Amino acid sequence: MRKQNKATILNHYSAWKYVLLVVTITIMLFSALPTFYGEDAAIQVSREAGLKTDALVLHQQLVSKGIGVKRIDQSKGQTLVVLEDNSQQAQVKSLLAEQVENPSELTLTLAPSAPNWLLSLGFSPIKLGLDLRGGVQFLLDVEIEPVYQLHYNTFVESIRQFVREESFYGVTVQQLVGDSVLISTSKVSHRQALRQFINKQYPHWQTTNSGGNSLNIKLSDSEKINIRDLTVKQNLQIMRSRIEQLGITEALVQRQGEQRIRIELPGIQDPAAAKSVIGATASLAFYQVMQPDSINSKTLKDDQGGSVSVARRAVLGGEHIVDARAQSGEMGLPEVVIHLDREGGKMMSDFSRANIGKPMATSYSEYSRDDKGKISQTTEVISVATIQSQLGDRFSITGAGDYASAQQLALLLRAGSMTAPVTIVEERTIGPSLGEENITNGFSALALGMAITLLFMGLWYRRLGWIANVALISNMVVLFGLLALIPGAVLTLPGIAGLVLTVGMAVDTNVLIFERIKDKLKEGSSFAHAIDKGFDSAFSTILDANFTTMITAVVLYSIGNGPIQGFALTLGLGLLTSMFTGIFASRALVNWLYGRDFNRDVKV
Repeated sequence: MRKQNKATILNHYSAWKYVLLVVTITIMLFSALPTFYGEDAAIQVSREAGLKTDALVLHQQLVSKGIGVKRIDQSKGQTLVVLEDNSQQAQVKSLLAEQVENPSELTLTLAPSAPNWLLSLGFSPIKLGLDLRGGVQFLLDVEIEPVYQLHYNTFVESIRQFVREESFYGVTVQQLVGDSVLISTSKVSHRQALRQFINKQYPHWQTTNSGGNSLNIKLSDSEKINIRDLTVKQNLQIMRSRIEQLGITEALVQRQGEQRIRIELPGIQDPAAAKSVIGATASLAFYQVMQPDSINSKTLKDDQGGSVSVARRAVLGGEHIVDARAQSGEMGLPEVVIHLDREGGKMMSDFSRANIGKPMATSYSEYSRDDKGKISQTTEVISVATIQSQLGDRFSITGAGDYASAQQLALLLRAGSMTAPVTIVEERTIGPSLGEENITNGFSALALGMAITLLFMGLWYRRLGWIANVALISNMVVLFGLLALIPGAVLTLPGIAGLVLTVGMAVDTNVLIFERIKDKLKEGSSFAHAIDKGFDSAFSTILDANFTTMITAVVLYSIGNGPIQGFALTLGLGLLTSMFTGIFASRALVNWLYGRDFNRDVKV
């Protein structure tokens, strides 16, 4: 027999693993750096705003009025005014409104304080939540009853139209007080035809017999829930669009409960402008003008107090408007240029082609709440114009008032009209000083927790403990880098609590590994074998523990909102980064420092 020696290298990584580790931590370090530099309040003046003066003169004007200007950057037609004092942001916007042609193009924003070379790499600071940055929070209640009422009105009108088309005589259709419609007729054939029509066209409505000659129809409970959910989702989308139109960055719009919407606007200290647009419910509709007392007509008030007779159904509603811009018309009067989607453009084209030379009315509707809290809709005709030629998907309307009113109407139309009225039931303003205090206290707790943990690990585990300390610091770097890279990730005060918890979970990974290593050493294994077996045997335990915690984090993020989501986000990301650094990075350090030991197996 011949003996063959074969050397097996323990505690060794391939070169590509070390390269991957170094590259990952380096990228995360550069991603995390802008956060530590912080951000400054700023006002962005877009190209469309039409700035009337140059940057140097503007800087001198602001300084002369006691404004601390850090710098003014100009690039590609845009001007960014960066301030030294965050509390002066609203004041500066008011001053800049006098220096531009279109104040609606001024945007409240934040400018990173990091060096330009770092920002040029595409990295940006972590987005901070309302509790850290300061700003305004609104809680809105979506009124669902008017939506139900609209469905009932549409249903009643559809039934009456069917009765007229079928020439059913002696049929009465009335909406009862509450939530039902009563249809009465003495003919069985009429009732059967109506029942078939309702079952086919309105399958989600419940039809029951009421007496001998009547049908009672109402919305089913499941359909009401479906309408409520759809309405709230549509309003959520519209709210997001409106906030984008206002130029407010990093806003948070979430559903809260069954029919409420929570809006957080970090960095905003003056809520007046946001409040006037967020709670608005304006919409437009275009009607064919009818002769008074016509069967299919209804009467609307105009802005002069008179009345206009229009068709019951609108030719076109605001849901087809994709863009709206205010401008001065040929006579110098303000007008709103409207751009329709494809479907709306075809509807307007067909209607205008068939009605050239006839008048068309434009109505403006909004919801309001009286002193008793009752919601009511107000609709008035803002213009009646004769159709001179066939219209397409782009045309203009007048009668919106002065130029400021036209701009406001255009903004609301661009952002969409509310499918249901909303009421601001709660408003909170958090000052920037309180946000700064939260940041200071939160990160002080994080620093204290890390310092105590680092000291304990260094004293208790000696050499391996300092390796764990390096891995823990790397974990924080990677976690901050991820928070800055992930779109939509926002750091909140509960999120900082998640960071502190991550410190404990990250070091717990190394504690499990090091205790396994100590057990193997007590069993008589060599240091190299103890390290190898310790990492391998602890892996399954670490994976199970982190996996079960990750399930909790995912559930919290899915069903929670605001602070709960902030905590769940940092908790979940912390689990991933702690496994990466606690297992991969610490093993790489151990291999690099102690991986020169060999185990020679002799095989016969």
